[in-house]
Amino acid sequence: MHLIRTQAMIAASPEAVWAVLADFARYPEWNPLNLEARGAAVLGAKIPMVFRNLASAKPGATISQTVTLVACEPGKSLAWAGHVPLLFRGRHHFTLEAAAGGTRVLHGEDLAGLIALTFSKAQIARDFTPAYEAVNVALAARVAALG
Repeated sequence: MHLIRTQAMIAASPEAVWAVLADFARYPEWNPLNLEARGAAVLGAKIPMVFRNLASAKPGATISQTVTLVACEPGKSLAWAGHVPLLFRGRHHFTLEAAAGGTRVLHGEDLAGLIALTFSKAQIARDFTPAYEAVNVALAARVAALG
């Protein structure tokens, strides 16, 4: 299993950060990793999503998958899980913590399955982690723009 872990400080309340994360319809306007998503932020919801294929050498490659919201607590956490039996299992998650000056965002993913086994630690550090950090930067900019 590979664990991707990033964090960011955003100068806004957890509720303001949550509002941006939970507004799936607006992901195409700001999110550089999760390019499209449709549905409501409700625990157990099935969310059709299109995201960048970080494992592909082909520029612009995407993956379309319907994920399930497995954590959905306003102002605190949002997570979705997707899988292809045996081949891939992922759990993408955001945890929001109130902190001095705003919100600490813990953002990452847990990757497992046969496809994930082919990823090296160097590939995760080179191709995956920077994409998650880019989401953090874009999220902060989006929250600030709406603030």
